[in-house]
Amino acid sequence: MSPVTVRDLPNALHDDGAFVRRLAGRRPAAFLDYDGVLTPIVDRPEDAVMSDSMRDTVRALATRCPVCVVSGRDRAVVQRLMGLDDLVVAGSHGFDIWSPRIGTIPDNPAAGFEGLIASVTGRVLAEVGTIPGVKVEPKRAAVAVHYRLATDSGREQVAALVRQLLAEQPDRLKVTPGKMVYELQPKIDWNKGRAVCFLMDVLGLDSPDVVPLYLGDDITDEDAFRALRGRGIGILVGRPDDPEVAGRATDAEFVLASTGEVEQFLTRLGR
Repeated sequence: MSPVTVRDLPNALHDDGAFVRRLAGRRPAAFLDYDGVLTPIVDRPEDAVMSDSMRDTVRALATRCPVCVVSGRDRAVVQRLMGLDDLVVAGSHGFDIWSPRIGTIPDNPAAGFEGLIASVTGRVLAEVGTIPGVKVEPKRAAVAVHYRLATDSGREQVAALVRQLLAEQPDRLKVTPGKMVYELQPKIDWNKGRAVCFLMDVLGLDSPDVVPLYLGDDITDEDAFRALRGRGIGILVGRPDDPEVAGRATDAEFVLASTGEVEQFLTRLGR
């Protein structure tokens, strides 16, 4: 099936029971992005703290079905912002996976790239880290450069450095774009979609009676939407009038307009 835009998607809450029919009595397993899904996008990444009501909703859902949080942020950061430490969390786009039952899941596709990431992080901090409005976020297997609050000149400096780093390491480094952020990662075949499929296998969720649901809002979540085509359901979180979402082709099958609708949806799913 060809990708569509957010305007073409039925709403998972409001469109005449279309989502409920897709479940067809099977058990859901919820895979949830963090920023833009469980908490609104904010100007400063460190301010994206989960609300008490969303925390209660997610905690209640986890008593009814498997819940996994899949984020570009480092796992420990996600756990701190959520105020929850008893959920499966795949941090750093799945490079760092932890389960309360298993502990750290040892399969680390970024092994051997530690020196590269440390070097790139140092360059980014030194060359753009002091630009007003730029926030550098070192991660276990990547470095993210947020530029939402930067001027046009500052954004161009960041973009120029990213282009330079990719030109210097074309076989070892890649960039994953997001909402006002560049994330520099090892150039390996790993993403949120691969992480979700890996988790389904590890957690015993790859069976016909389970429907994996993935809720995401960003470009990086499209890998998970594609991975679940034909076996699960992708739900894009975003408004049709949001310029960061509206014109983007998506492989999701349903939409929720806001984190408020996400909370309503998860509450209903947990009943």
